[in-house]
Amino acid sequence: MKRLIYIAIGAVIALLGNHYFITSSKPDLQRLYMQSMAIEDQPPVVFVHGILGSKLKDRMTGRELWFGSLWKLLFDEHEDLALGIDPGTLEPIPDGLTAFAIAENTAGKDYYGRILRTLEGPGGYVKALPGQEIRPGSRYLYTFYYDWRLDNAVNAAHLADFIEQIRQDFDNPDLKVDIVAHSMGGLIARYYIRYGRTDVLGSNDFPVNMYGAERVRRIILLGTPSLGSVEILNAFIGGIKLGFSRINTETLVTMPSLYQLLPHPINNWIVTSEGAPLDRDVFDVNLWRRFQWSIFAGDTRRRILSRYASAAQGEAYLKTLEAYFEKSLERARRFVWSLTVPLPEGHPGLIVFGGDCSPTPARILVEEVDGISEIRMYPDEVTMPEPGVDYDALLLEPGDASVTKASLLGRNTIDPSVRRHEYSFFPLHHVFLLCEEHNSLTGNVSFQNNLLHSLLSLDE
Repeated sequence: MKRLIYIAIGAVIALLGNHYFITSSKPDLQRLYMQSMAIEDQPPVVFVHGILGSKLKDRMTGRELWFGSLWKLLFDEHEDLALGIDPGTLEPIPDGLTAFAIAENTAGKDYYGRILRTLEGPGGYVKALPGQEIRPGSRYLYTFYYDWRLDNAVNAAHLADFIEQIRQDFDNPDLKVDIVAHSMGGLIARYYIRYGRTDVLGSNDFPVNMYGAERVRRIILLGTPSLGSVEILNAFIGGIKLGFSRINTETLVTMPSLYQLLPHPINNWIVTSEGAPLDRDVFDVNLWRRFQWSIFAGDTRRRILSRYASAAQGEAYLKTLEAYFEKSLERARRFVWSLTVPLPEGHPGLIVFGGDCSPTPARILVEEVDGISEIRMYPDEVTMPEPGVDYDALLLEPGDASVTKASLLGRNTIDPSVRRHEYSFFPLHHVFLLCEEHNSLTGNVSFQNNLLHSLLSLDE
């Protein structure tokens, strides 16, 4: 009888404990940061979105091409996003599209809405635009949206202009901002820190001037592929699936920014079916020709030719596109190296957030089938597996399903006990790891909590 009474009392205590002490499964951001509202000396925050993260419209007509209508987003191949190419200079031709807003919520999916509301709500930041009058005692949030198709060094120069206008608005030549950047936006921010407006990609010398470092207090990166992304390599080969259609590779390769997301040369990004690394240069156009990837694939070339009234016009465009492809690869090679060369003292430490719970493409595989080299991007594509080879572990690594943990941390290996590669300088301050996929990172409440803590702490 006593035993039953003790069990009953224990059950009551457990229920009361649950009721009175386990009140929430997530942090109360309003309660955690309400006292920080009294702090006036808080630098403005500049939020930088990632690839696909801004809406694009025709400057003349005002028509929105990205994202466009829900029907267009789900069923269109988005050929109208392709940049034209000048056959003489092999430079993109301005097409009149301009970024006009950040993608907050689209097709029922939150992209940046929650994080912006967190900064404005519990964070106490007020939305502002460059050129806007500044009220003393307020803390401000600026969103830098840009045409994500364009070269990242070009957009870093635009970011420099954006931040310089903010400094003028505050009438403070010594003002430093905090940057919060998602995905590819982190690469733009890192280039800005090192080089500011200077385009250093014309040669293999990367003279660091630390222009942005003098203007930034803290830099926070979220899901940034600091050593590139194999997923982008896969996209170049097979396109990006969206809804019931896809953006084809011939559209993607007109966008300079995408080349700059390819795996860094220090990565072991391609292997044999036995698991042995292959010494192949992803920035060498001859590799793409040999494997018939992207615009060198037969079906892609046929699609391109079908859009022209004559075969001669189609062949002329293909010739231009191939030369543009080669030039863009070489510029991308220099871009990825420009972000890993050593820096002088004074670089703000990188506060890094990202996911490490989802299987993420880390390598592709070359399989020999009847004497022909076939590319396998995912483990289930391997047709003749070698005994004892774990293809899941070989081709996939922990990450956020788009960016591996290793790339997030600027490392060529996931093993933290292995020293960083000598050619990867990455001034990490500290890291927060989450169980979240790439496009959901900004909505993760643990990220939001630690982001506010990092921004509002004056002693870090």
